[in-house]
Amino acid sequence: MASILPIQNQGEQMDIVSLTTFLTPFLPYLLKAGEKATEEAGKKFGEGFGANAWEKAKALWNKLQPKVETKPMAKCAAEELANSPNDEDAKETLQKQLKKLFDEDKNLAAEIARLMQEDSEAISKVVNTFNQTISGNDNVVQNAVGDANKFIGKVGGNATIN
Repeated sequence: MASILPIQNQGEQMDIVSLTTFLTPFLPYLLKAGEKATEEAGKKFGEGFGANAWEKAKALWNKLQPKVETKPMAKCAAEELANSPNDEDAKETLQKQLKKLFDEDKNLAAEIARLMQEDSEAISKVVNTFNQTISGNDNVVQNAVGDANKFIGKVGGNATIN
């Protein structure tokens, strides 16, 4: 699993792992933004996470995309993750590329951190849905989106909960 790559800038801290986890399910739609059918599909997909999830993903990507486009490795990493959203290596590669972008452009890092803090609930719903590692035998995975959810169950053996 990738390590957390926090970026700190002018008192704001951003977690690149949360950023990529949030963007991952939207990347196939974001990479084809501008196409009417793709835009509608992305919006519909985002509704499952709350009214603001798709708009938040678009706002973040609109800030990131111009910089990602100028870096072939970052662009390739985003495309790879869009094609294989469960590929941890692809996610980690994009995280490393974003960290390099943020190290080079502190203003971009601050703007992304600000956007992530503006509606952190929308981001949390997506991150909490997609950030899990399950291994072993006889697994049952339960995802819940919404408020006041309760999980009842038993965990035995080795478990990683993120």
